Amino acid sequence: MGKNQKIAILIDQLFQDSEVTDPKEKAEAAGFKVDLIGPNTTEEFIGKKGAKLKADKSIEDVSAKDYVGLVIPGGWAPDKMRMNLKMVKFVEDINSKKKPIACICHGGSMLIEADMVKGTRLTSYVSIRTDLINAGARWMDKEVVVDGNLVTSRTPADLPAFCSEFLK
Repeated sequence: MGKNQKIAILIDQLFQDSEVTDPKEKAEAAGFKVDLIGPNTTEEFIGKKGAKLKADKSIEDVSAKDYVGLVIPGGWAPDKMRMNLKMVKFVEDINSKKKPIACICHGGSMLIEADMVKGTRLTSYVSIRTDLINAGARWMDKEVVVDGNLVTSRTPADLPAFCSEFLK
């Protein structure tokens, strides 16, 4: 991988810790630069299990053209992120360029907000299954589902398969 190949990981309060840290470590080990992108760079973002992270970049300062892929972790952060119009627009922009988007757990709510699930096969944490189906997705109970540029998984237990598929 060239040093200019960057992957974005969205974060906000109450992210699922391992769904940020595992993909970040695996992507960096594969030679990518990884930017944690949050609503700002001043706040400390605290994961559900207590991890404390700061965003490398604010959503205000990034463009889809600068990234080769995107990770949307779960936890309760996606419920906050989906209310941030700039974060939703960033997801839409990455998708419009058909760049890989890896989405795990509750991250699928961002895909719904970006209006990009109709007709897609995907998976998620079971509690948003009905939301995804109602938005037009074909939901499957599998550790990882790949459909076009989307890679989706259910829970932290699926992280090995999730990271492996995304980094292909």
